[in-house]
Amino acid sequence: MIGDLIHRIEKAPMKFPTVTVVLVSAALLFVLWDQTREQPDPIDANRLTNLRANPVELSAAVDWIFTQIPDFCSDATGEGSGTKVHADCVEKAEARTSTCRRMLYDRFPSVVASEATFRDVSLTAMACLVPRSGLVK
Repeated sequence: MIGDLIHRIEKAPMKFPTVTVVLVSAALLFVLWDQTREQPDPIDANRLTNLRANPVELSAAVDWIFTQIPDFCSDATGEGSGTKVHADCVEKAEARTSTCRRMLYDRFPSVVASEATFRDVSLTAMACLVPRSGLVK
């Protein structure tokens, strides 16, 4: 009985995985397209100075804040770039970016239209990326 089943399976024609090939090809094409399209220019810090008159999307503000990770680590560690402590801090902060980004998008409005909101986003991001102990120096 089991021998018959194995014999039937061995004789069954293999079907070409068309759906799998199409999906994988589409994913590869998307990755190639995404890599070749023009990337937006990074936001300039001057763009964040008059938010009441010229609001900015939260994603742009968060992108700029995340470029400041080395500075946050210099403040937190008291060490400049090039030291192991600083490099470890940057590495840990960069590992937290997706979690922190998600938290910021959930907590704040999609448009930053005031300096107070930008300050809150910045402080929350810094606390998430480079957590400090509760000790006061």
